[in-house]
Amino acid sequence: MATAEFGKAVRRWRDRVAPEAVGLPAGGHRRAAGLRREELALLAGISVDYITRLEQGRAAHPSAQVVEALARALRLSGTERAHLFRLAGLAPPGPETVPAYITPSVQRLLDRLTGTPVAVFDATWTLLMANPPYAALMGDPSGWRGNERNGVWRNLLGAGTRVRHTPEARRAFEAALVADLRAAADRYPADQRLRRLVEELRTHSERFTQLWESGAVGHHEAARKTVDHPRVGPLTLDCDVLTVATGDLRIMVYTAEPGTADAERLALLTVIGTQTLAG
Repeated sequence: MATAEFGKAVRRWRDRVAPEAVGLPAGGHRRAAGLRREELALLAGISVDYITRLEQGRAAHPSAQVVEALARALRLSGTERAHLFRLAGLAPPGPETVPAYITPSVQRLLDRLTGTPVAVFDATWTLLMANPPYAALMGDPSGWRGNERNGVWRNLLGAGTRVRHTPEARRAFEAALVADLRAAADRYPADQRLRRLVEELRTHSERFTQLWESGAVGHHEAARKTVDHPRVGPLTLDCDVLTVATGDLRIMVYTAEPGTADAERLALLTVIGTQTLAG
């Protein structure tokens, strides 16, 4: 059970994070140099009200996903992250579970890509973080909860994404996602969250069950993708997936060929989209 010490720790670490260090504007009157609650909520994908209740010791039993999101947003070290889990009454994730920790060095890399759509996924294709340009391109994920944040679930059971696929490309894409998930299940057989995800997919998706039982192989890799955006129209972009081996993370980056109409639309979308999100 979370105690008052959990809230005090979150507040203390929030005060030490400068907004400009996490890609946020530092303008306006501030009583402290650190993040406002609203800014931490934006970075962590958690409501301001819930963060307020956590800091005031009025909310109990934060989930492991909430603690992990706070640790990422607050740029905690590995030791600090483990301490925050213990303050929440939770065991820090061990080697038998799917890693969800974005190291400070990887975070610094992401902070330098402020004008480029970037998202980070774990080995199960569960979204860990998305920067404002990615949210502007693919839709704001801050309200997604549970399996809604998982790419396999979203593509096979959920609302899908804005990426346009031919029937052949969709079949190959789904097979690659399922193969990636099977590989993760082999590496982390004790991860209960992963087990529940696979069980739900097998129960409700015939396509998933077919691919899972067929032993489909492959992995999600670089490709040119057309994103149908409701405000600026279609954008054909290069999508590269970079793997961080030590943390078993996937960094997805969208870029446009310089000098093209797609590059102009992406630049416009990044400006108007992030302004909308900030508002």
